[in-house]
Amino acid sequence: MAKFRRRTCIILSLFILIIFSLMMSLKMLRPNTAAFGAPFGLDLLPELHQQTVHLGKKLDLKKSGKIKSETNTKNLKSVDNTMKPSKASELNLEELPPVNYFLHVFYYSWYGNPQFDGKYIHWNHPVLEHWDPRLAKNYPQGKHSPPDDIGSSFYPELGSYSSRDPSVIETHMRQMRSASIGVLALSWYPPDSSDENGEPTDNLVPTILDKAHKYNLKVTFHIEPYSNRDDQTMYKNVKYIIDKYGNHPAFYRYKTRTGKSLPVFYVYDSYITQPEKWANLLTTSGSHSVRNSPYDGLFIALLVEEKHKNDILESGFDGIYTYFATNGFTYGSSQQNWAKLKFFCDKHNLMFIPSVGPGYIDTSIRPWNSQNTRNRVNGKYYEVSLDAALQTHPSLISITSFNEWHEGTQIEKAVPKRTSNTVYLDYRPHKPSHYLELTRKWSEKYSKERTTYALDE
Repeated sequence: MAKFRRRTCIILSLFILIIFSLMMSLKMLRPNTAAFGAPFGLDLLPELHQQTVHLGKKLDLKKSGKIKSETNTKNLKSVDNTMKPSKASELNLEELPPVNYFLHVFYYSWYGNPQFDGKYIHWNHPVLEHWDPRLAKNYPQGKHSPPDDIGSSFYPELGSYSSRDPSVIETHMRQMRSASIGVLALSWYPPDSSDENGEPTDNLVPTILDKAHKYNLKVTFHIEPYSNRDDQTMYKNVKYIIDKYGNHPAFYRYKTRTGKSLPVFYVYDSYITQPEKWANLLTTSGSHSVRNSPYDGLFIALLVEEKHKNDILESGFDGIYTYFATNGFTYGSSQQNWAKLKFFCDKHNLMFIPSVGPGYIDTSIRPWNSQNTRNRVNGKYYEVSLDAALQTHPSLISITSFNEWHEGTQIEKAVPKRTSNTVYLDYRPHKPSHYLELTRKWSEKYSKERTTYALDE
């Protein structure tokens, strides 16, 4: 009887051990990302998806500063599923695709964090109020609280990084090169100037140029609408840029059909300055013209409304770009108008530079602007935009953007992330590099097609 009891105990113990092992094995097989998944089909309904993503954020912004601080401290202790920037020692240009200098991407160096800048910059972007006070009261107010609550609907693989971090700049250049992008159009303000939410960044230009050169990339300048921007200050600032950076090997110049190699300046919100002012700078008879001088260049105006076409001609600009990644938002960003714009540019000897983007969502900083959200549809929106651009046989193509995280137009690597208040969008079911890979594919296609129609190479 004692033997029977002992045998029974042994069998029961083995049985319990087997059951316990089986349960542990099943638990380990559960996908790590299961908690992040959105309901099936939700990504095709951007308004509904955006409401789900931002519900916690809207509630959090209404809490007191004390509760925000406690939440932020709690989130700092949570697991942050981000990756470290790649090291410089990983550089092997032979493994990277060839660069396409006819493909440009808009790049922003305005981000900061406490480690490099003493505080967060831009990641803590304020929630912008609607211009109608009656509507503004229906939406949250306040600022975001990094590192887990940032002014974006997506979350960067590099976390809430600083644009001053040399390893971040290096990683960005490598990502661009992996995407076969040849030129970054750097958002630029004059020394000691910045956008209203940032800090001066002109002192970062030398490092950006050096890191770009390491990857055989070029840098051009996207002139922002700084305070008192007019023909005279533009002359001063164009002179400054060319004198200070023009001899760097990474400084971009475009070879025209006449054989000249000229720097390119994208001029954001160019339409806010009167044509006669621009003509002083951009026509040969202007009172302080850059034409046929050491400070000549190709100046590209932003076309928003159709009526801007004639203003651009009168101003003396060399081309147009459309910037916005929201198809249908403006006349210029509406892809159905690109063929007409290209015809207009050809007729008047202007460069046509359509701007393509992977999608658009800015409701983290403009919660009232969901009507302009453009869902990425897992990359299909981006590919349709690129195809529409290629059909116009453009001089150049610009991408909005590499890292404008506030407006959700970035192609930089993003990762899944959730906090107690926010579930960020991500690129799944694809990898964080999905939009870089799509860019590379279309860059190669554009490079091949361009050789069949371009005469200025």
